[in-house]
Amino acid sequence: MRELIYVISGKDDSLVNTECAKLLDRLLEPQQRVTGLFTAEAGISACEVLDELRTTPFLTDKRVVVVKNADEFISDNRPILEKYFDNPCNTGILILTVSGWQANTKLAKKLPKIGKLISVAEPKPEQLPRLLVEYAKNTCDKKMSTDTAVLLVELVGDELTRLYGEIDKLAVFACDEKVITVNQVESLIGHSRIFGAFAVIDAIIAGRTSQAVARLRNMFAEEKNADYTVVGAFAFHFRRMFGAKAMLEKGVKPGDVAKKLRIWSNQEGFFSQLRNISLKQIGSVLRQLADIDFKIKTGQTRAEVAIEQLVLSLSSA
Repeated sequence: MRELIYVISGKDDSLVNTECAKLLDRLLEPQQRVTGLFTAEAGISACEVLDELRTTPFLTDKRVVVVKNADEFISDNRPILEKYFDNPCNTGILILTVSGWQANTKLAKKLPKIGKLISVAEPKPEQLPRLLVEYAKNTCDKKMSTDTAVLLVELVGDELTRLYGEIDKLAVFACDEKVITVNQVESLIGHSRIFGAFAVIDAIIAGRTSQAVARLRNMFAEEKNADYTVVGAFAFHFRRMFGAKAMLEKGVKPGDVAKKLRIWSNQEGFFSQLRNISLKQIGSVLRQLADIDFKIKTGQTRAEVAIEQLVLSLSSA
């Protein structure tokens, strides 16, 4: 027996919508959607939804009704939906997208008999670059390499909705070009953050603590979303420093290091920083940044406070 009700549950709207689109592709051919598909947002009444489900299909063998962001719709119409789950229309398929689905409700217990729950989990960090490459291709008709996607994650963070938004901006920025490049990411998103982080680190290494703090505070003042991006900018720069320092200690020439790590601007300043900091110190900073990132995401600290404390501790060291 085919499923007559689908519930797609997940915290990330973009992932839930992607899963919903995949399901619709399986259920309906493109030419069937004109007469066989009805989509509604929250706010529609239960009577309207049931009327649509019971409407006789035309030019297709089924009628698919999608209610997006249906958490409130379900709460407001639970008794009516419970009755429908007991006796669904055999020519109608109901799809509900929700942010959460409690397993102990009557609806949840009835669902397996007549339908299916599709749970959409948050992606793991290592999955993000692949998702971004796919999004750029499928949504923006742009190619993007894995290296470019990795850089985007490093600069923006791991919040998928925010990352998708940045790709939308990059697609406009790329204009007629078919490829979103590393240079475009650095120009549009990373330049000010990377430059700001570089300036702060430069002041720390030079022993100019007050200047380092002033530049850091300026980063937070100038950018609305700095809470989400400053940690990434510092981590990006210190990871670059770690890779460069490790190669230099193995005897790789500075020019080859710069080429491999794509250090095109202010090479003299970059290598000057490296001469005044050890590989062990850089590794310690990266561990501290990872700890700060975790504490920010779990609400244990605020970005501007944690990073300023890090700057002060590095300056005193």
